[in-house]
Amino acid sequence: MTDCVICPILADQILPAVYQYIMAKKPKKKQNDNTIARNRKARFDYTIESNYEAGLALEGWEVKSLRAGKAQIDESYIFAKNGELEWVGGTITPLITTSTHIHPSPTRSRKILMHRHEIDRLIGQIERKGYTLVPLALYWKKNGRVKIDIGLAKGKKEHDKRAAIKDRDWKREKARSLKIR
Repeated sequence: MTDCVICPILADQILPAVYQYIMAKKPKKKQNDNTIARNRKARFDYTIESNYEAGLALEGWEVKSLRAGKAQIDESYIFAKNGELEWVGGTITPLITTSTHIHPSPTRSRKILMHRHEIDRLIGQIERKGYTLVPLALYWKKNGRVKIDIGLAKGKKEHDKRAAIKDRDWKREKARSLKIR
């Protein structure tokens, strides 16, 4: 019995329900709330060997659009051209409030900013070993700069994709069966 002065019987019935309600409503933690866009399909279509962080050469209207979260990196890729890396196929939708004297191009190619030795290493692996560079995520760093997470990847075959689906379904079924018991 609890020490409730007003009504001890009611307190025994209400307090556990209130306590349970409060304990059930935990706010979910966001893993990385400064992520602008994520390419989830890339992890399914490719085997990611290693990740690299790089900067992007952006214009002012692009930064404003990224702050509003208007970016899409699905179906985009990175290729080497004249010893430089460029991001092609990524869409940054311009805001309505963009100046009239600027003619924004949402799908223009953007230069990737990395150290020369990193670029040379990546170009060597692309040309010799048949790797592909895939953008995995766009995010903000603490200094207010936009970074792109690049994955050095090899394409998966159809049977590899089927195996990944089979493993994912098996893990889901296993979790369901453990939850029921």
